Amino acid sequence: MSIKENIQNIKASLPESVTLIAVSKTKPVEALQEAYEGGQRIFGENKAQEMRDKEAVLPKDIQWHFIGHLQTNKIKYIISYVAMIHSVDSLNLLKEINLQAQKHNRVVDCLFEMDISHEDSKFGLSYAELEEILASEDFQQMQNIRICGLMGIGSITDNPDKTRQEFRSLKDMFLQCKSKYFSTQESFAQVSMGMSHDYNIAIEEGATMIRVGSNIFGARHYDL
Repeated sequence: MSIKENIQNIKASLPESVTLIAVSKTKPVEALQEAYEGGQRIFGENKAQEMRDKEAVLPKDIQWHFIGHLQTNKIKYIISYVAMIHSVDSLNLLKEINLQAQKHNRVVDCLFEMDISHEDSKFGLSYAELEEILASEDFQQMQNIRICGLMGIGSITDNPDKTRQEFRSLKDMFLQCKSKYFSTQESFAQVSMGMSHDYNIAIEEGATMIRVGSNIFGARHYDL
């Protein structure tokens, strides 16, 4: 099937409460344009310069979500237009996002990335580390970021029960955090979890955003 057909089929299967992020990292502009023509408006990238270059030539009503590990010195490439940063995993990163957003007179939506798989290759915060950030004076003074929820990446595993437990733990952390720190903030509402191979489980466990790449665009090309 075509990219356009893949988009339409996936969207038709999703609950209204779930937002589809088309993970377009490593994909050429032409592939994103086809997805756009199929009705997709939210794209996820994991390299700041690649996102910058695509944003420059694609339609301006696209929402760009940054979903990869973000280095502080790369924030400048995306801060003027990024719709949401999913991968905040330290106070230092959050401080720099806030600083750069202030320069552009923006408030940038962010998610905290939580470590739910405990794999060395992945980034993310423990719940204790998250609470430490939220309790800090630095965080309390930030005016140019808006925390909208949590993100997590499940293990690379063929065991659906393990995947389900990891996603359930993220949802539990979200609910705990919402109750303790964001109970009056309607914007704290997002649980970003689930990719092409496991998004159905993620939805069952409470995902509000799923990040789907290969089921839309085909396998990634790492040499691009």
